[in-house]
Amino acid sequence: MYDFRPDAALPKAELYRQLIAAAAALTEAERDGIANMANVAALMWEYLPDLNWAGFYRVVDGELVLGPFAGRPACIRIPLGQGVCGAAAASGATQLVPDVHAFPGHIACDAASRSELVVPVARDRVVIAVIDLDSPLLARFDSEDAAGVEALAAMLATRI
Repeated sequence: MYDFRPDAALPKAELYRQLIAAAAALTEAERDGIANMANVAALMWEYLPDLNWAGFYRVVDGELVLGPFAGRPACIRIPLGQGVCGAAAASGATQLVPDVHAFPGHIACDAASRSELVVPVARDRVVIAVIDLDSPLLARFDSEDAAGVEALAAMLATRI
């Protein structure tokens, strides 16, 4: 049994270090990518405050398909290049969006979402998935969050 419990008072850099260590421990010996995404989605939900959605979209046959997540039901398919997730997948670049309503073409899966962070997961320079975090707070995410989730994505690249 695993019992990962983050300390909410930790500085962000340490919180992400612990999140990545927990994710590494959970995914190290497991070969099933879906199982690994499911556990990591649960960890992000536990470790990161002020979220209303945390999970993955997988690149399947040229579009994003919903993967494991925590939160309310979500859009199942997103075309590459559309919305925040599609922009991250198509460009291969992290999308840090302080106000989703100001993002051209934002896809509102949950009307409560106000800010979003989407980080591509790439293997051999090919985007295979994105990590998507949504918050009901404006400007919830910053460069420290982006760096932390980018480090998580790099660790997961060969495990999902």
